[in-house]
Amino acid sequence: MEASTPNPNPNNSNSILSSTPVWPTIDGPLGLSEEDSLSYARRFYNFGYALLPFLWAVNCFYFWPVLRHSRSFPRLRPYVVASAIGFSVFSVLLCSWALTFAIGGEHLFGPTWDQLVMYNVADRLGLTGWS
Repeated sequence: MEASTPNPNPNNSNSILSSTPVWPTIDGPLGLSEEDSLSYARRFYNFGYALLPFLWAVNCFYFWPVLRHSRSFPRLRPYVVASAIGFSVFSVLLCSWALTFAIGGEHLFGPTWDQLVMYNVADRLGLTGWS
């Protein structure tokens, strides 16, 4: 005879509700309420457009449970997902720009390289001679 243990929740075996409580922030019950979280997520998202895209990374980190559980906080999720997309695009652009100058250098830009680099600005302005 087999003793089978019935699943206490057969219809919802992979549900968020059947596991531990989900909080909107990484600091769990010590963090913000859902209303405060919505306000902070919206602010981080909007200020990310003000040339502070690292706030998008902060938004993704602080609201990691919202990213991880797709159905948990429907009002917060659009801001956090958009922040993740925005930071990813920013990171790709920044790395592309940096690698273009680091790898390409004078071979890529030719004679205009001397006008692009900043290490010879003092020479061009005549600030290096102390006579």
